[in-house]
Order: sequence, then C-alpha cells, then structure tokens
Amino acid sequence: MRLFTLFLFVVVGTSTLLADEPAMVLSPNGEISVTVSTDVGRLYYEVSYKGKPVLAPSRLGFRLSEADGFDDGLSITGAAETSGDETWTLPWGERETVRNHFNELKVTVAEQKGPKRYLNVIFRVFDDGLGFRYDVPADSGFGAIGITDEITEFAFAEEARAWWTPARWWNRYEYVYNETQLHQVPMAHTPITMRRDDGLHISVHEAALTNYSGMSLEKSHGTTFKANLAPGPDGVKVRQEGAFVTPWRTVQIAEAATGLLNSNLILNLNEPNKLGDVSWVQPGKYVGIWWGMHLGVESWGSGPIHGATTENTKRYIDFAAKYGFDGVLVEGWNEGWDGDWFHNGDVFNFTKPYPDYDFDELGQYARERGVRIIGHHETSGSVTNYENQMADSFALFAKNGIAQVKTGYVAHAGDIKRLDEDGNAVYEWHDGQFMSQHHERVLIEAAKHKISINAHEPIKDTGLRRTYPNWLAREGARGQEYNAWGSPGNPPSHTAVLPYTRMLSGPMDFTPGIFDLLFEEAQPNDRVRTTLAKQLSLYVVIYSPIQMAADLPENYEARLDAFQFIRDVPTDWSESIALNGEIGEYVTFARKAKGSEDWFLGSLTNEEGRTLTVPLDFLTPGQAYKAEIYRDGSDADWDTNPYAMVIESRKVTAADALDLPLAPGGGMAVRFTPAK
Repeated sequence: MRLFTLFLFVVVGTSTLLADEPAMVLSPNGEISVTVSTDVGRLYYEVSYKGKPVLAPSRLGFRLSEADGFDDGLSITGAAETSGDETWTLPWGERETVRNHFNELKVTVAEQKGPKRYLNVIFRVFDDGLGFRYDVPADSGFGAIGITDEITEFAFAEEARAWWTPARWWNRYEYVYNETQLHQVPMAHTPITMRRDDGLHISVHEAALTNYSGMSLEKSHGTTFKANLAPGPDGVKVRQEGAFVTPWRTVQIAEAATGLLNSNLILNLNEPNKLGDVSWVQPGKYVGIWWGMHLGVESWGSGPIHGATTENTKRYIDFAAKYGFDGVLVEGWNEGWDGDWFHNGDVFNFTKPYPDYDFDELGQYARERGVRIIGHHETSGSVTNYENQMADSFALFAKNGIAQVKTGYVAHAGDIKRLDEDGNAVYEWHDGQFMSQHHERVLIEAAKHKISINAHEPIKDTGLRRTYPNWLAREGARGQEYNAWGSPGNPPSHTAVLPYTRMLSGPMDFTPGIFDLLFEEAQPNDRVRTTLAKQLSLYVVIYSPIQMAADLPENYEARLDAFQFIRDVPTDWSESIALNGEIGEYVTFARKAKGSEDWFLGSLTNEEGRTLTVPLDFLTPGQAYKAEIYRDGSDADWDTNPYAMVIESRKVTAADALDLPLAPGGGMAVRFTPAK
C-alpha cells in the first residue's frame, strides 16, 4: 500500500494584542472570514461568507461545577496565525487522497482578574467551512474541572429551512428527519443541515470526539442555538484534569448542496492514523443471518427458528462463495439471547456459542471457501459486562479468522449501564463522555487482534476513522430494518435526506439491497417504500466500505439479473463526486473503483418522479465506455409498481450526457466499464 503526505505548515504572523482587540482569519480563497472579539468581558466569534454574515456574534466559554466559570471578565491577550497545506492518503474510503488546506488562528484568552486562568481557542478555516476548538494547556490554571455547560453559541444570521432529528429522546439517533424552519428546532443532534433563502447551505457538526461528551444544538432564542453536551450521571457533562482539547465544532458552508457532499472537512480535522500498518483492514461486501430475524422468520434466541445454526450458516457461506461475497455476518451465535437481553445485557456471554452453532467447524468451513465470518457482539448497553469479556472474545475471533465485528448497544438513550468501583450500576448516555472513551477502548483492543469494528446504536461519527482506520462503519441513523417492522417504515424521502445530514459525518451501515420489497407473508403490515432500482442505487449513494446484501439468499436467486449490480459494485473508491442534488429531493453520485478504470453511478429521488441529466465528464476523455444501466421502468412507482425495472447497456464517452429517469421513490444504478 502506497502512503504519502506532502505537508506545508507556515507561520504567517504572531502578535500580542491590546485587550479586547479583535483577531481575524480568512479561508485560503478569502471567501470565509472568522472574527474573534470581546465585548464587556465576554468572548465572541462571528463568521461571514463573501461578506454576508453566516453566524452573528456568538458567545464562547464554559461553566464549571466546582469553580467559577470561564465566561466573563475575559480579554484576548494574543493571536497567532498559521497555514497548512498537505495531501494525505486514506487506506480506504470515498477517495484515495485528501487535500487539507487551511488557515488557522489561535487566540489566547485570559481572565482579567482573579486566578488569571487562560486557554486558547483555535479556529481552522477551509474554503468550505471551519472548525474551532478549545485548547486548555497544562499550566492554564484550571486543574481538575467539571464542565456543566459549554456556552458555545451558533447565532445563525438568517432564518433557514432545517433538516434535523431530535436529541435526548429515547431512540438515540434513529428517527425520520424533520424538515422545519430553523427557529422551530428545539434541540437537535448534529449534523443539522440548513438552507437559507439565498441558497446558502450550512451544516453544523463536530469532529474528533474523544474523551468528551457529544454535542447537540439547543435553541436559545430565535435562530440562536447553544451547545448542549450529553450529561453524565451526576449532572456534570465532562470531567477533565490537566491539559485537554475539546472536539472541533464544525460549520460547513456551500452555495450548492453538492458542496457539502464533496467536503473533506470532518476528516481533515481528525488526527492521522495512530494504528500504523492497517493493511489488515479490509473493505468488502457481505451477506448474513440478520434480515430473517427482522422479518420474524428466524430468531436470535435458541429454538425451532434459531437463525445462527451450523447448517444455516453453512448455507450462507456457500451462497457468499458462489456469488463472490467477502463475508457472512452471523447474529445470535452466542448465549444470552434467551434471557431478557434488552433490559439485562449482563446475560450475554461473548465466548460461548449456542450448542447448535459449531464455532470452530464453521471457521474452517468459511476459510476453505475463501469467505470470512463476521462476528457479532450485542451488549444491550451493558458495557462493563462487555469490556470484561471483549479481549478474550477478540482473541477467540482472531484465532478463527474473524477480522470484522459488528457491535451493538441496543438500549434506550441514557440507559447505558456500567458498574462503578463498588459494583453499583451507573447509567450513561450513548453519546456521553464515558461512551466516547468506551468506543476508543474497543477500537484499540480490537486492533491488537487485527479486528475492525462496525458499531450499531453507536456514538455518532465524527471522523475518527482517520485516526483509527479499523472503525469501518456504524449505524447512527434510521436504517433498513425499520422497513421490516417500522409501521410505517422509512419514507421515500429518507435516503434523499441522509446524504446531506447523517452521511456528512461518515460511513453508514444502512444494509441496502432488499429485493422482496413487500414480504406479504412475513410482515403483511410493512414493506420497503422504494423501487427495486433504488435499492441498487443505495450501494453508490449511501457510502460504506462494508456493504451488506441484506435480503435472504433465495430472493437474490429469484432476480439474478438485478443481483449482478450488487455483485459488481465495489466498496472502496479512488474518487467520489456528487454530481447533483437537493436536500430531501434527489442526489446523484459518481464513484471510481479503486485499482480499476470502472466508474459507478447512483441516483435516487424522494416521492416525486423526475428526470435528471448529468454530464459524463468525470470519465476519461477519449475513452469509450460500456454503460450497464439498471433503471426504473416507465411505469415504475414505489407504491404501485416497485419491481418495474429495465436493464440495458449502451456506449458512452466523457463528451456525452446521460438522462436519469427516476420513478416516484425510485433510483438508477450504472456501471461504466472501458470498452475493449
């Protein structure tokens, strides 16, 4: 694997300012400006784009549990500006190389009186947005602190249309997105994305969330919001001692919605790879014992319809080997599912399989057929029970050739259970400081055994896959399983919102590829609300380095012509380009396969049918391509005729444009292969 970095870091200027003198930094292209100032002893920042306000003066600071807050009586005592320009390589991802080009302003802020504590606020400004964080040095005078409130504000300068999910509700992140005016949002998870009347798109999130509580946005008044950190069990949201930095608070800015999709800002604000050689981290596609449980035709627990049996797992391994899949996910293999596992995760044993699941035999059976079993650890939010067993379980998996593990934290938000030093149960939030530490511990322990992680019911993604490349994917939004029992399932618009919201944070294990869209016998009151062609488009639109063909094997063998696209589409890319899109309406991506000259295109729409036209200028000029097209039929409709699909091929070049006829709730998938 070829890795390279070209890095330039230049000190532009350092100055000692008079008290209350503002400091300013521009993006490399000069279009985004950030100004930091004080007013009556309070610290503020503001952001403009091409001279128009994006964020009006917004407060910065902390309130603390056992000391005075750091929010009044403040002065700016110094500012230093630097610039960075590097190109770094992703071991896997949407693209191979990423440019990290920014201007940075470090503002030193100190108390005018009292203990004279100080800290730095660092602003890193890119051409497509900015990130800022608090940096508390070891000699800052803070010592051991408990943060009860981060005063960080986002005073949006104009009203906007916003897409968001509620924060601090019981179901974590798994909601259909709301679309409202910005001032109507009470408290929202990030990323929260908005579009102003002038067409400017803004998305707020965070990057590099480690040893800190996750941030939601809580309305203060009008269109002004403040950071709301996930609370700890004692009401303190974050505890720190000595030097520390907060996560970056990020603001992505783009004139077109596609500008958000093509941004690398979140990744660039994370630290480089800490694991060293990660050639053992392998993207790929998988099938698995999973969808049958959601349909109710199989079970996680033991009994007559137990899914994870030796015989059934061999059937899936044979299917994977026959059709070229890398892995087979097996859920329900280990003891614990027969108890009240949802409310008591302590029942799980992560090294003891059910008697009808021959762990060693299946490991050998899979290896002989060139397929890897994907392990599964459901914790039901009982984290201490999991941490006590995970080293032994990872060792067992590694011994049997299991290199990927899907973890799960099925529990109501705020019901993560850990035991304190006295053995008493303490309850945490999925996105609290303890869980940010937990997920990092899991990644580090898994890496010791060359195992990668796909976390479900996780803490939200903040780009840590750059630092820990064995964090392949996660859930963190409402996925495919809601179509099996959601009553109703995901609306057609759901996957037209995800790219502009949840997907801005990183890969999602959405589990696409359902071919039996109606499953009348298994779940007569539910269905998948897409066309068949749209299920194919999801493999390109919803990015993940590990994509599941989520349906039952027999449903694929009934439609082998459509199944061919899933067999062909890769999960690791050398380039990705968002070609068009509007939030909640439609989106089109083109992605180039890594190590190949093949390109793949995916396009999908909401409830409205439409025909889009895209230039094919991403293809190599002068080269003819065979376009293998999987599109909605002329009479296709997610509601009345979801299976109508046309599969055709034609010759195209970079000089051509391609029409994309999308049915209501529909989609289109294309493979471009250089013509011989």
